[in-house]
Amino acid sequence: MQVTRWRPFKELETLRGEMDTLWDSFFGERTPVIRKQSEWIPPIDISETKEAVVVTTEVPGIDPKDVNISFTQDMLTIKGEKKQEKEEEGENYYRVERSYGSFSRSFRIPVSVKEGEIKAQHKGGVLKITLPKAEDVKPKEIEIKVE
Repeated sequence: MQVTRWRPFKELETLRGEMDTLWDSFFGERTPVIRKQSEWIPPIDISETKEAVVVTTEVPGIDPKDVNISFTQDMLTIKGEKKQEKEEEGENYYRVERSYGSFSRSFRIPVSVKEGEIKAQHKGGVLKITLPKAEDVKPKEIEIKVE
């Protein structure tokens, strides 16, 4: 028996595709895509190792100076802005699909972390935040002697 992954929003994706096709046929493909400034949301992965919780997000085209990371109690917040390039005089677009704008993502971190040792790296459009676990939540290995 083959297992098929359930996609709860598949019907909405199909509807959006049909609406995009209808929009393009009515207005033509040369019309820029109309989006809200806040519509761009970078995807996030959160993983855990024995030593830390690692949050990774794709932020291509964003200057590290335009990203703000804060940690309060158990909440990690990442804010930033992907700025739109200035349009050149006489430049006409046939299609605009890239998204711009501000974003804010907040996540509850389920374990205690060493707040003073949180580190962030920005490399190749990927932001990686490492939150070292506090000593009390790190798994401890106990050797048990068998008699």
